[in-house]
Amino acid sequence: MQPDGTLARGRVFFDATPQVKQGRSGVPDGMRVDKSGNVFATGPGGVFVLSPTGKHLGTILTGQPTANCAFGDRGSTLYITANDRLLRVQLKTIGVGFEGTKP
Repeated sequence: MQPDGTLARGRVFFDATPQVKQGRSGVPDGMRVDKSGNVFATGPGGVFVLSPTGKHLGTILTGQPTANCAFGDRGSTLYITANDRLLRVQLKTIGVGFEGTKP
């Protein structure tokens, strides 16, 4: 961030265009970060799991436009809103902000 509030040296962290071209519905929206700095970001067809450098580690496929996600249950459960559904996935990681975690 520059003193005037603008960004410097910007870069694309992750581009979901290939997933859209595959016919998956939805666009990038909500995101959360785990204790290791991995990003859980909703996007076309599910939740993308990205490393701190933006490498695509995997996708939790919902088959639906997926709007948001949040950690709950002491940080080890990912709750996902996908179209008319509320989903939950048990994780082996913990979200930032639970039990003193930080990336």
